[in-house]
This record gives sequence, structure tokens and C-alpha cells, in this order.
Amino acid sequence: MRAAGEPIVAAVVPNYPPLEFKDPSSGLLIGFDVELGAALAARAGATIRWQETSFAQMLSALATGRVNIILSGMSDLPERHASVQFVDYLKTGPQFYTLRERAAAFPGMTALCGRRVAASRRTSFPAEIAQWSADHCVRQGRPPIVVMGTDGSADARLQLRQGRVDAAVQGGETLAYLLSQEPNAYRSIGTQFAFQFDGIAIDRSNAAMLREITDALSALIADGTYGRIAAKWGMSDFIVTQLTINGTRSAAQ
Repeated sequence: MRAAGEPIVAAVVPNYPPLEFKDPSSGLLIGFDVELGAALAARAGATIRWQETSFAQMLSALATGRVNIILSGMSDLPERHASVQFVDYLKTGPQFYTLRERAAAFPGMTALCGRRVAASRRTSFPAEIAQWSADHCVRQGRPPIVVMGTDGSADARLQLRQGRVDAAVQGGETLAYLLSQEPNAYRSIGTQFAFQFDGIAIDRSNAAMLREITDALSALIADGTYGRIAAKWGMSDFIVTQLTINGTRSAAQ
């Protein structure tokens, strides 16, 4: 538990633009989550200290008290609710995309049936691809999508550029940024095909921190700060308008 006067320590994996990444010119940590974290801490009367870690270590760092929260685009998944609670702050979903020069081969999502599609195995995307494939490929007499699990979204893009897969999947909130930064490199295929929340993860035993973050985010939504930060980073299409905990609307709202 955080003592009075201590900073809020947040775990982050800085490789997920525009949520969190390193400024190429300065090496400083920047992004939507970074600015939101600073605003949440300020609203709570504290400062924030970022602790860079690997994705695999984030939940253990939270459980052992090395960090107070995880603010790093983590998906609010039911299987994680046994150990953590999520203050949901973004709504998003997976979307297919491919290289620009191959876009003509995929005029629609069903053109992916029988093809190799990469997605981070750290997310719910592989299971969601498999479910979409079962519904829209297999049940329609088409071959299933071959799901290729990767070590992250950057690895999925690398495999796509190397020609090892035909397409990849990324969250809509980060894919939109990727397409804007590399407009001649990739093309999206269809629309988002599932829905999920990203949440600020807090250990279930830390009720005080849950209240602190919940109150701070509610205030930032109400006074427009949250919306302004989202607009700056091109995230306006993915913001929440009411607070939810573990995918359920907070009773306080």
C-alpha cells in the first residue's frame, strides 16, 4: 500500500504507441498512458513514477507490491480478475491489417480464410481470431485462418514485413496511430471484429488504491482533462464516457 507522500509507482512496457513509447529524439517516455498517468497522480495529490518492465513480469510486480498499478494498455480479461481489478479507461478491439502492396488481395475479411495471420500471444487476439474464423470461415465452408502467435505487436509487424504471414491483428487504438505514422506501409482490412476494455490494473487487496484511481479518473472524465489528452494522441474514438470496473459500470456513476 502506498504511504502518504509517496509516488504512485506504475508498471509500463514502453513499446505500444501511442499509449506508451520512447521519443526517438530524446529517449523520454511519452504517450497517452504517460500523460493520463501524470494527470491521475496529480488529481490524487501525488506524483507518478514509471517502472519499465516486461509484460510477463507486470502482474507479479503488482502482486508483490513493487508497483501500485499497471498502466500499459493491458486488456481487461476475465481470467485476470482473480488477482486484479481493472479500472477500465479505453474501449477497443482487434482489427486485421496487411501490407499496402498486398491490400488488393484482401478486399474483405473473408479473404483471410486459409491465410496466416499473426497476433501477439500476450493478448486475447489469437482466441478472438480463432472464434471469428470458426464463425465466418469454417461454418461457411472455407478453410480456417492459421493463427500465428507472436511475442508482441512489433513482432507481428516484423513477420508481416518479412512475408512470413499474410496479415496481422492489432488493437484498433494502436493500429490507427500506426497507419497515420506509416501511411504508405499498411492497410486495414474490414472493421474491428471483437470488443474489449483496456484497464488500469490494481491488486485486489489494495482497496485504497482502487478508490484513489477510480475517484481520480472520474474527476478527469468530468472536467474534460481525459478527453483532451485522448484528442492529443488521436484516441478520441476509443475513450469511455462512464467509469467501469472489470467491464461493469461502477455503482458510483
